[in-house]
Amino acid sequence: MNLRDLDLWCQSALQIAAFAAADNSMNGIQVQRSDGPLSRVAFAVDACAESMRRAAEAGAQVLFVHHGIFWGRPLRVEGNHYRRLKRLIEADLALYACHLPLDAHAELGNNAVMARLLGLEEKEPFGLYKGLKIGWKGRLPAPLALDAILARLGDAASSPRCIIPAGRAQISTVALISGGAADESREAIEEGIDLYITGEPSHSVYNEVVEAKLNFVALGHYATETFGVRAVAERLALETGLETRFIDLPTGL
Repeated sequence: MNLRDLDLWCQSALQIAAFAAADNSMNGIQVQRSDGPLSRVAFAVDACAESMRRAAEAGAQVLFVHHGIFWGRPLRVEGNHYRRLKRLIEADLALYACHLPLDAHAELGNNAVMARLLGLEEKEPFGLYKGLKIGWKGRLPAPLALDAILARLGDAASSPRCIIPAGRAQISTVALISGGAADESREAIEEGIDLYITGEPSHSVYNEVVEAKLNFVALGHYATETFGVRAVAERLALETGLETRFIDLPTGL
């Protein structure tokens, strides 16, 4: 498998083309490498100097990330942007990015993995963004307390940024949108959801959440977006035989 083969695998497995109109983050190959076979792919949430350094030191030929270095506008090749590109090129390390497709994917996405860990049933897409729903909602098999629900998400829920326990103590329905989606708590309120889980909190929704008696949890942007990256790494290794490695660089945010 070479870089173009990897791109074809990702395009198919993650349905990247479906988000072309909604996502300006240049999903796919952002920086190529020299021709030749791949043996190892590193995975990280963010494309940054440290993830690039660790990927190169691990002997990876590709760094797959959720947050790449191009976001729909031209950037001067100077400063940090220059240094990141220089690091990639000197290491002959390709950069591959997958943003919204990795939030929304029905099996490998950040939200789908969280929904699966929670054991949600009667799952439906949730959270409209530019005509596409990128999160999930569903019902627990039996009502649970908030602490018990968060325990199912493991280490990612060990240090949440914000918990607003404004709703019922025994929770039956949950909606999830990874990353920065505090405003979509309003959609959860409209749909009568018991618990809304996202990445980042926002002061602007606090009083609405409290007055509507919605349980609100912000686990951290980074924490909610490790799930899909890890899932893709596992699937890629299983289906292609490539060695994969997850580089964990939590920001606490």
